Amino acid sequence: MDFWPEFLASSWGREFVAGGVGGMAGVVSGYPLDTLRVLQQSSPSGSAFSILRNVVCAEGPIALYRGMAAPMAAVTFQNAMVFQVYAILSRTCDPSVSAKDPPSYKGVALGGFGTGAIQSLILSPVELVKIRLQLQRDAKSKPHQLQSHNGPIDVAKSIMRAEGLRGIYRGLFITVLREAPSYGLYFWTYEYIREKLHPGCRKTGEESLQTMLVAGGLAGIASWICCYPLDVVKTRLQAQDPSQYLPPRYSGIADCFRKSVRDDGYGVLWRGLGTAVSRAFLVNGAIFATYEIALRCLFSNSSRAIQTEKIQSS
Repeated sequence: MDFWPEFLASSWGREFVAGGVGGMAGVVSGYPLDTLRVLQQSSPSGSAFSILRNVVCAEGPIALYRGMAAPMAAVTFQNAMVFQVYAILSRTCDPSVSAKDPPSYKGVALGGFGTGAIQSLILSPVELVKIRLQLQRDAKSKPHQLQSHNGPIDVAKSIMRAEGLRGIYRGLFITVLREAPSYGLYFWTYEYIREKLHPGCRKTGEESLQTMLVAGGLAGIASWICCYPLDVVKTRLQAQDPSQYLPPRYSGIADCFRKSVRDDGYGVLWRGLGTAVSRAFLVNGAIFATYEIALRCLFSNSSRAIQTEKIQSS
């Protein structure tokens, strides 16, 4: 019973809980748009509206939330790691800055770059399972579908049986290529925008909710635009199931890029960008706002608890 009070009294505990709450808010708020983005990237044609209408008419609105359990289950640990690792690396990459001052923009960018690379180890298998579920069709409406999965655990077990650990980490390298630079730009944009909108807030931490939402949303947009072509290639690589299609359509990153451009033109590399940008603004605004608010509440409650203990001890 004493575990949680002691856990929340530490900086790691507060970062863990706040990061998890922020991540869950982001998943719930943006998941339907994420499903639509994946469907756009994997389909040879069709506008966002037509794809959305077909999915909702055929399977109902609940189909837009298919596969959400996978990222939701991992989101607490993933976001806790992201924010905590970023906090450490942003200081480590530029030790010349005093601990009393906010990290430099150089430290922020390098810290974000390293954080993106590290968190890909968690994100890659989670997104693999999510994409397979998002692209799964109702077996009754799609007779050619060879295998229908009941949830993320069923998908993960199927991949492990057919391909082993290598299959679970299919797309890891391109995930690192996508995440490392995008996270560097992500955190840099957030810190830069929030300071511009509310001068001095990086040191005082007193920015408004509107500043958090706008800075987080713009950071999400910037990070997606810089890496979107890689995300399209990653989706196509992870969407193919070698157990159902032999040989696989794409043998690697370069082969996927070449065949995608050959078959659909260079425009395919930006297919679904509008959906991704809309989702990015909504999701990342929610993540940063919820994270900052949760962190302040936890620090405030911790301070009150410490003061109460001091009074009782005296």
